[in-house]
Amino acid sequence: MKQKYLVLKNNEKNKLIIREFAELDKEMFSFLCEETFDDESVKSAIAKGKEALIKTLRTKNLFPIGVYAKEIAAAVTNMYENENDQSVELVFDDHDLMKKEPKEPTAENDIEDEVVEIDELLEDDSPEPDYDVKSNIENIAHSLKIDNESTNSKNND
Repeated sequence: MKQKYLVLKNNEKNKLIIREFAELDKEMFSFLCEETFDDESVKSAIAKGKEALIKTLRTKNLFPIGVYAKEIAAAVTNMYENENDQSVELVFDDHDLMKKEPKEPTAENDIEDEVVEIDELLEDDSPEPDYDVKSNIENIAHSLKIDNESTNSKNND
């Protein structure tokens, strides 16, 4: 799915407007939502850093994924730092995200090390028990007692 974000700066009202569109029909973008932000809150967030700006721009209705949010934040920062009043249109395609090559795992060496550690765990370093010592076995207390004089016994018939 393609998404489009239109970032506008309204200097008359000291507002930043972000409109979100999505491609619901082929090559036709449908309007989803519009969020308006106060200039002062945006400038304050820019001064605090990119993460603070992303948190400011994300709302219940407008919550782009991280990759898109970073691009939107960069466009807003550029707009405010260069005092650019031109609107910015950002178009994203989810298929492009899916096509990216996955990062290769770097843990292959760690797996080999773990195998060695498991082998070391299997080695028994404890002393062998002395099975000839019977004193421990003779002192076991029984938890069950057998009642030979039970009334349910078959010998009483």
